[in-house]
Amino acid sequence: MSSSEPTVRPPAAPRERARAHVYSRPPEPVVFPEAEEVPETNRHLELRTALYLILKRELAQVATLGSDQFVYWDPTTSRKRLAPDAFVRLGMPHRTFRTWKTWLHGAPDLGVEIVSESDEGEPDWEEKLARYRASGIREVVRFDPDDRARPIRVWDALDGDLVERAPDDPELRVCEALGLFWTVMEDPSVGPMLRLSRDREGHDLLPTPDEAEARAREAEAKAREAEARTREAEARTREVNRELEAEVEALRAELAQVKGKRRTRRRSPG
Repeated sequence: MSSSEPTVRPPAAPRERARAHVYSRPPEPVVFPEAEEVPETNRHLELRTALYLILKRELAQVATLGSDQFVYWDPTTSRKRLAPDAFVRLGMPHRTFRTWKTWLHGAPDLGVEIVSESDEGEPDWEEKLARYRASGIREVVRFDPDDRARPIRVWDALDGDLVERAPDDPELRVCEALGLFWTVMEDPSVGPMLRLSRDREGHDLLPTPDEAEARAREAEAKAREAEARTREAEARTREVNRELEAEVEALRAELAQVKGKRRTRRRSPG
């Protein structure tokens, strides 16, 4: 090395503080709010709650679910957040939580947005979609109950982006995250409702809690009816058996009487 070349020195190790300093203020902690007052229509509440309860009933053993809780994905700021109408994180049994932090629990596998009149005060959809993209979510579903032509739209995470499925995609309504199928059912009280089905045609619906309870009551009633029919059949069988036994005993008695008469005739003189 020539004498003209500068000497490269290793960076100095950080010095330990010899004394405490006086600061003008303490460091500000990052606060992650748990809730925020936002308007919500009654129909939106019904649709959101119904979907959450359907998902919880089906997936509580294998997934954690949320509805309208904040999802944070940047530990340095509380501004980067979402509040999906429903979201699912697979791989862990359901538990209660106040907020969802992706750096602690991972990004949700599925997020659902239900369009409502109250969305007028929210960021436009493109901004919300950018937040979903930044959060690392795997699948996003947008349901608009007032859009009869195209009520369901779906975005998938592809190469760091969220890409919408084409309207003519034959697999548009497949829920890849859950291995189920999205469908829209008409509810008499709230109108079009987003539902999930085990089959593509939407015949084998995941039930709402009310539907599951009604089915359980119906199954219980049928079981009681079957049990009553079984008891009735058993009672009838016992009655028939008693009648047959009585007939057999009568025939035996009649046969014994006939045999007795025959023996009497043989003993009588000719």
